[in-house]
Amino acid sequence: MLSQPAFADCLLAWFDQHGRHGLPWQNPRTPYRVWLSEVMLQQTQVSTVIGYFERFISHFPDVQTLACAEPDAVMAQWAGLGYYSRARNLHACAKQIVARFSGVFPHDIAELMSLPGIGQSTAGAIAAQAFEQRTPILDANVKRVLARQIALREDPNLAASRAALWQHARDLLPEARLADYTQAIMDLGATLCTARNPRCAQCPVRNSCEAHRLGVAAELPVRAAKRAIPQRESAWLLARDEQDRWLFERRPDIGIWGGLYALPEFDSAELQNAVSQRDLLLLEPARALQPIQHQFTHFTLIATPWLLRVRELSSAREASQRWVSQTELATLGMPAPVKALMNTVG
Repeated sequence: MLSQPAFADCLLAWFDQHGRHGLPWQNPRTPYRVWLSEVMLQQTQVSTVIGYFERFISHFPDVQTLACAEPDAVMAQWAGLGYYSRARNLHACAKQIVARFSGVFPHDIAELMSLPGIGQSTAGAIAAQAFEQRTPILDANVKRVLARQIALREDPNLAASRAALWQHARDLLPEARLADYTQAIMDLGATLCTARNPRCAQCPVRNSCEAHRLGVAAELPVRAAKRAIPQRESAWLLARDEQDRWLFERRPDIGIWGGLYALPEFDSAELQNAVSQRDLLLLEPARALQPIQHQFTHFTLIATPWLLRVRELSSAREASQRWVSQTELATLGMPAPVKALMNTVG
């Protein structure tokens, strides 16, 4: 089994030759850019994040700009990336960094973890990559690498398993090159030590891997039994007025698509009620469009859009309701399936 220095040396030698060195948050590697990338990368692949990161940075180049931004502007740049509580926490975190720390990211792990949306692993990633501190991380990729290194037979999400993995992560930390080491172990999990079909023959630390020695790398870490994913059906009010504007409603901050603008949602059996509740006059017969299927983590949504031509009967509207022109659509933060639908009907 490799000792701690040998493990880090082998991993860093591999990283120097095969690691990912051209990621946009690496050049320059500032605390703000590292933090933003770590939040975006939670439950999201690097290939997806790169474009969002570059667009987000172009709109909000530093923490002060982000802190001063309107919530809708932040959500507009996040729209499509999913897990929208991350964007709300990101905005709240930026405000606190400006208010509590004068716009300077704290170096202390405890202070980092006191900020919205920053847990232990994200705090460790910021400290290691931005400040070269000797702190471990335990994101999904690293958890998988370490679970195989020690041939963990229990669910890695159990408290005892997490404690063992955190301890092993600390034990393996090198004395120097902490930023590169942190990126290296994440890269290893993302490119070689993958969830399925791990490429053990190319792994630089296979000699210390118990799962590889036992021939069970592909079986670890233990996966929880999959549950049947339920379906939910709903209908969307795709209402267009006489000025060719579309009716949108801002969703509550808590819940699915929190803080984004989406089409009014209703029970498909209550179309007339949905129209009357919003004080609209139906000018033409409503037409049902092709249902849209969208996969969430815990359920599948099947939504039927109903296309309507309407007239607004009252100017007194709910604060969450908004009429949006065709030119404004591109600036509105909306869920990915709604955006795709609007691209087909606009």
